[in-house]
Amino acid sequence: MRRIITLTIIFLSVFYGYSQTKELDSLSIQLAFQNQDTLKVETSLKFIEALYTNKDYDKALKYIILSEKLSTKLNYRKGIAEVTYYKALVYAQKNDYINAVSGYTKSKALFKTLHDTLGVAKVNNSIGLIEIKRGNYAKGLQYLLSAIEVLESRNLKNELRLAYSNLADAYYNIKAFDKSIEFNLKALQIQEQLNDIGGINKSNGQLAELYSIKKEHRKAIEYYEKVLEGIDANNDSIRGRIFPKLGGEYLKFNDYQNASNYLIQGLSLNRRSKDESGLLTALNNLGDLNLQQSRLILAERQLLEAGTIAKRIDNKPELLRYYKLMKALDSTKRKFDRAFVWQREYYDLKNSINENSINLDDETKAQAVLELDPNFDKEDAIATTNETVTNNSVSNDKNTIDPKFRLIFYALLAALAIVSTFLILIYLKRNNNIKYTQELEEKNTKIELKNDGFDEQIKHLENVISVKDKLFSIVSHDLKDSLSSINGFIDLLKDGSLSREEFDNLIPELSENANNASLLLFNLLNWSKSQMHSLEAKPSLFDVQEVFEEKVKLVEQRMESKGITLVDHSLRDFAYADRSMFEIVIQNLLANALKFCTSGDSITVANHISNGSCIISVADTGVGISKHNIEKLFKNTSFTTTGTNNEKGTGLGLSICKELVELNNGKIWVESTLNVGSTFYVQLPKSRPNGD
Repeated sequence: MRRIITLTIIFLSVFYGYSQTKELDSLSIQLAFQNQDTLKVETSLKFIEALYTNKDYDKALKYIILSEKLSTKLNYRKGIAEVTYYKALVYAQKNDYINAVSGYTKSKALFKTLHDTLGVAKVNNSIGLIEIKRGNYAKGLQYLLSAIEVLESRNLKNELRLAYSNLADAYYNIKAFDKSIEFNLKALQIQEQLNDIGGINKSNGQLAELYSIKKEHRKAIEYYEKVLEGIDANNDSIRGRIFPKLGGEYLKFNDYQNASNYLIQGLSLNRRSKDESGLLTALNNLGDLNLQQSRLILAERQLLEAGTIAKRIDNKPELLRYYKLMKALDSTKRKFDRAFVWQREYYDLKNSINENSINLDDETKAQAVLELDPNFDKEDAIATTNETVTNNSVSNDKNTIDPKFRLIFYALLAALAIVSTFLILIYLKRNNNIKYTQELEEKNTKIELKNDGFDEQIKHLENVISVKDKLFSIVSHDLKDSLSSINGFIDLLKDGSLSREEFDNLIPELSENANNASLLLFNLLNWSKSQMHSLEAKPSLFDVQEVFEEKVKLVEQRMESKGITLVDHSLRDFAYADRSMFEIVIQNLLANALKFCTSGDSITVANHISNGSCIISVADTGVGISKHNIEKLFKNTSFTTTGTNNEKGTGLGLSICKELVELNNGKIWVESTLNVGSTFYVQLPKSRPNGD
């Protein structure tokens, strides 16, 4: 479909170019045979318009000069006005703004004498475009608004498209965002009618940014996605700009999956194209995402890179966001001294931006009238004349001032000096007061941060005490039972109270107790580490099938004694994760499956590839899990039920599995039906994830 559209556009372009050439040839022939009269001027104007449309500005200028001479000779004022207007258009295209504005002013005066409202509107529209290009948004705004009514009444779509689009830009730059949205929507409507793909993408992109500023993030997502729909799939430049922003919008809704997908793609595209602006946005948003998901090491790495780029390219808004995120990161890590430094950097930069904005935009803001001012382009000639007369009068009378008046003048001057000194002293005192107030605010902020730190430390200590209590409770019951059983068995061996047959019969029970104790110790150690935030994955490539084989051997004896069948559908495949952590996960899942199976049940282990990930499953035909209990499985609390042979557990195994899998950029979930069985799934990456 895309190819058909492309071919259609090429065909229409060729056809349009052919028709334009034919029109130029026809007009050229007419000019050659016409008399030197107003009809020839009209034909010449059509020829100039066609040349201007074809962007042949040098040739257009040549005919403009000839037409200007003929119009002046004939005293044809309409022709002079039109020729002067086209000359200004050509100067504007050549970036000669002085001659362009001069030409527009002359043509506008001529159109006014002819009472040609359309001509005046076209000139005002063109002046508005020039003023906006030069950064005079408030002034350009007034010219464009004055032209809109006439252009709309004549339904001049090409002129309206430019006027609406530039009005949207002007309102955007004076921060009148609602007005900017209004005119972007109007521009979009005409751009769609004219099939202006570039204009449509520009309007959609600006609408997305405007809705993002207004915190209407659903609409921002809608318009960013429209931009992506409207561009070629290979246009990495636009996709590189849009993906990080779109990911940031999804992040506002805590939609981490979509946010992560777009941000990682944006990061990859901008690294490849070396677009530092897009890369900066992607890194800041990824840092925010990982901070929210408590991946603090990765978040810090991404944010530090973002800060370096923001300073290098002097992107103040993103640098401001970097300071804010670093403050949140160090507060989370309880490094409150550093958090205070980031907060101070944030407020210093924010104040600097606000001051610069006030200094640079005072004049623009003073003139920014959102609606049309009827007197916007009338020069205040009377005031200028009065000022000139006043200045001349003062100059002429300077040498004839009466001595009495001179004395009064000096007295007033002395009074002015005294008042000025007094005002300066007040100003200095005020500055000292402001500085003192700021210092007090900084001290209060630091105290608040320290208080927050004390609260965090109290919570942390409470958690540590809770962890300790749970550990002692578990050790005193479950671990004690397993070790007491093993110890009793050893005592019987010492006393010689066991026959050979009794010894052989007790070996499976001893093995089971030893395995229970081992798994319990593994879970307790890793659970306590996770509570203390000291677990760190060391990923590498390893064969999943090898781990299955090793862990199945540990439970073979128990499976046989319980009458359970193992079905092995595992394949040789590789995952990228911490192998020792994965072994603990598989050992826990096999122990759980065994715990809730009865004689005649089966346990199936399998793995397969899905979307570049490795999916591992451990399924059983045991008692299954109720929907109510499924919700409790992966919580960071102790939840356990007894097995089919009254086997006990800590209730920590699955919460440890979840911690370990997520540390390796994976996911774990369960599907279960009561009295039918359960299947636990683990998804792990097959290679190093982007951004790590």
